[in-house]
Amino acid sequence: MENSTINTEILNDLIQINNDRVTGYEKAISELGENDSDLHPLFSEMIRQSNQLKSTLTQEIQVLGASADTGTTTSGKVYRAWMDIKAIFTGHDRETVLNNCEFGEDAAQKAYKMALEAEGLSGNLRSIISEQKTDLKTSHDKIKTLRDSVSS
Repeated sequence: MENSTINTEILNDLIQINNDRVTGYEKAISELGENDSDLHPLFSEMIRQSNQLKSTLTQEIQVLGASADTGTTTSGKVYRAWMDIKAIFTGHDRETVLNNCEFGEDAAQKAYKMALEAEGLSGNLRSIISEQKTDLKTSHDKIKTLRDSVSS
């Protein structure tokens, strides 16, 4: 497969993961109770971050002469459905919301790791993706720290 095609596919996969992340945090905001309103700014920042990451990825796809995906991943859709079912049984408490957010952050880390391991990824894109993965790892760690403080 041509490197341009491989690079476009990888970038589109990462755009979809960021779309999942935006949708996940929008859902998390909608599930916050009054006592958890302190999480709203953090979740809004995560949405802003993913939108910025998507913008960078979209620009790189356009440089390759292709179009960016606008949807979410199938696994992301399955994950959100699972989140809905789980909420029926466990409610929308702070720990559940943070657990679900950490699950999503883990998925994003895995997707970026797989992208970096892909054969044929250009050096320029490898650098951009690596930088984005680092930014997302910082966000992951914030969510994990909050989750750990609730569950301990």
